[in-house]
Amino acid sequence: MTAKFMMNRRTVLASGLALGAAAFAPFARAAAIKVAGIHGSPVENAWNSVLHKALQEAAAEGAIEYVFSEGVSGTDYPRAMREYAEQGAKLIIGETFPVEKQAREVAADYPETAFVMGSSGKEAGDNFGVFGTWNFDGAYLAGMLAGKMTKSNVVGSVGAMPIPEVNMLINAFAQGVKAVNPDAKHLVTFIGTFFDPPKAREAGLAQIDAGADILFGERIGTADAAKERGIKSVGSLIDYTPRYPETVFANALWNFRPILNAALADVAAGKPTGRDYTAYGLMKEGGSDIVFVKGVAPADAEAAMEAKRAEIKAGTFEVPKIMDEPK
Repeated sequence: MTAKFMMNRRTVLASGLALGAAAFAPFARAAAIKVAGIHGSPVENAWNSVLHKALQEAAAEGAIEYVFSEGVSGTDYPRAMREYAEQGAKLIIGETFPVEKQAREVAADYPETAFVMGSSGKEAGDNFGVFGTWNFDGAYLAGMLAGKMTKSNVVGSVGAMPIPEVNMLINAFAQGVKAVNPDAKHLVTFIGTFFDPPKAREAGLAQIDAGADILFGERIGTADAAKERGIKSVGSLIDYTPRYPETVFANALWNFRPILNAALADVAAGKPTGRDYTAYGLMKEGGSDIVFVKGVAPADAEAAMEAKRAEIKAGTFEVPKIMDEPK
């Protein structure tokens, strides 16, 4: 194992939905499954922290043996996949956004290893499963609050890059704003990377200079701009409010644990993992939600949002899945 892929135990700043140990008890009674996490960004990055937290929890419960690498570049990613497969990992969790073709080639070479990866592509064979980060339901609901709160009628979103999952999230926020405030303008900036908080902050500041008085932070760093200028912000994936109590008033949460549970169940049962696990992360499945600070948005806005949230959970309303690049 090269130094680049040495295992470590770094502190995670993460929050979100929780499945209790009881929900995972069947795995805890069986032999622990060796699981490797390959994180393209530091585990402090919001998206990676959600995966890392779920994997750490499963390890603490005795369900899995967890090893991981972080900050793995796209050029090194296929090699990391091969190294963990060679070391006997039964399940490899990670992300293949920059290496979709190569990742499937690696999986084909290791049919006895299950790969379940965040991906913009499709599943492949019996052992390459995929999942999307679909916390767009919460983003839509946060947009409903923001649309009623904005005074300038301009809101902004700062995202990583225009891949389908990010596009869908930002578009959902915009749709939520438009649902309650059709005249609002929506600014969008992509920073071109998954982890660069200073760059996200600069993008947020530019949007504020252009009139935005509420920011949706698909990327870490956006809330820093909002805090600096004294405006409100919406967080994504994890609960940022404890870190920015006067700034972040709502968060579109996503929880990886239901997806992990489903993948582990398939591995334990010897079933193919070459399928799409995305649906386990939806709001109606308990995999995502919104948390917000009550009393920041107008009371009627909160009531309307809660009513829509109930419809989403009941399956009577579906937030539009718009994967095109936001205009």
